[in-house]
Amino acid sequence: MASPAGPAAGAPAPAGTSPALSPVGARGERFERAYCRRLTRASGSNFYYSFLLLPRARRQTIYAVYAFCRAVDDAVDAPRCGDPAAELSAWREELRRCFAGEAEHPITRQIGKRRERFGLREEYFVQILRGVEMDLEQDRYERFEDLYRYCFRVAGMVGLVCAHVFGHSDPLTRDYAVGLGVGFQLINVLRDLHQDAARGRLYVPLDDLRRFGCPEADLMEGRPGASFEPLMKFECERAREMLAHARRMLPDADRRSMWPAEAMAGVYERLLDQIEASPRRVLDGTVSVPAWQKATAVLGARLGRPARSPNSQRIV
Repeated sequence: MASPAGPAAGAPAPAGTSPALSPVGARGERFERAYCRRLTRASGSNFYYSFLLLPRARRQTIYAVYAFCRAVDDAVDAPRCGDPAAELSAWREELRRCFAGEAEHPITRQIGKRRERFGLREEYFVQILRGVEMDLEQDRYERFEDLYRYCFRVAGMVGLVCAHVFGHSDPLTRDYAVGLGVGFQLINVLRDLHQDAARGRLYVPLDDLRRFGCPEADLMEGRPGASFEPLMKFECERAREMLAHARRMLPDADRRSMWPAEAMAGVYERLLDQIEASPRRVLDGTVSVPAWQKATAVLGARLGRPARSPNSQRIV
């Protein structure tokens, strides 16, 4: 996946009976909350800053959601038991237990305790897991429509879960959240091109490579020619349009509650600005948004004044 992968530095490593999930069993609410918070923070997610100002119950719930996303991502990229398919199968079974009120892992125990309050459905998490599982089945995407299906599952569904946790009154907000999640993932695809290539994966549609005359081998080896910049400009414009379209769909009734999502959008627009300004930086994995810019985006959104990147006005 394009999201952070590999064992999280400083993350808790509970011991348990399952080599796949390493569940800790019942060790108390405080431990479970701390487990999810630490795993989310250690992931280095661009979203972490947006969560800090949420009310306590929503913040703890979103930590559990993101801990789940991180855990199933790691199941593919750094499986504890050495068998990613078996580990994902174990998580699928743990989800079943979670929504049956029998969760064993601290992440799913936290999700299970909050699922009714925030309208969290098992199918949302199953779709996320199914998206992660796609990385075991394919490492190339022929067309954008194929890539969209992947992005919808691994990120659009996360956006939908976030909309439930943040709180919304208009059903159209769900479309906004899904579209925003897909847009974020398209930007992740570009940012993490080098990282994904090292794992033998390429998420940029092959149709696009042929259109711009950018050989796949050159891209995977990190030595693309002059066609690379036009290709990246095209991909950046597509991602920016996806974000802009999603943000136009946000109903006025839910603008206040969706401020964390708008903060995320501000951070991702800045990330996109950096990629557009210097596309070849993605080849060495050095593209990131400074912490102060993330904080600016979060505070602006929280105050109802989301700071847009200069380039965002071209579409919005």
